[in-house]
Amino acid sequence: MSMGNQPVAEKRRPDWAALVIAICLFAVAAVMLWDASHMRVIAQYDRIGPATAPKVVAFGLIGLGIWTVFEAIRGEFPERERQEIAPVVWVVAGLAAQMLLLKTAGFSIATGLMFAFTARGFGQRKLWYSIPFGIVFSFIVWAIFSQLLKLTLPAGPLERLFF
Repeated sequence: MSMGNQPVAEKRRPDWAALVIAICLFAVAAVMLWDASHMRVIAQYDRIGPATAPKVVAFGLIGLGIWTVFEAIRGEFPERERQEIAPVVWVVAGLAAQMLLLKTAGFSIATGLMFAFTARGFGQRKLWYSIPFGIVFSFIVWAIFSQLLKLTLPAGPLERLFF
């Protein structure tokens, strides 16, 4: 049935992807609340302690989860673009390469590869350019953090060559 020039209202369906996101938000909030409740408290003089920030973030995630559920049920999320799989694979491959190579190859090489693979995922086609650039940039970051700030980052052959 239509009124004037307006078509019949379509029945809205819930956005299932948004409901999955809401469930994930609730799960992360639950883990944070559980972890914060198991923090050891040492001589607390005030109500604010080390567990306060995780609890605040967890309650914020719960609020976002509730909001996401309502929006998903209303079905008013904008239409999503088609997901490109290749960029996601490049970024995940970069993260995996860094995790696998961090102890053996060191911070500079592992993080340089992650930088290059992530750049490839975002459209930089020249790996021959981004790998050396990423390694040099990561080496500079390693030098600043380990030599100037005296923080411990994994050193590999490249770092041992210079320091």
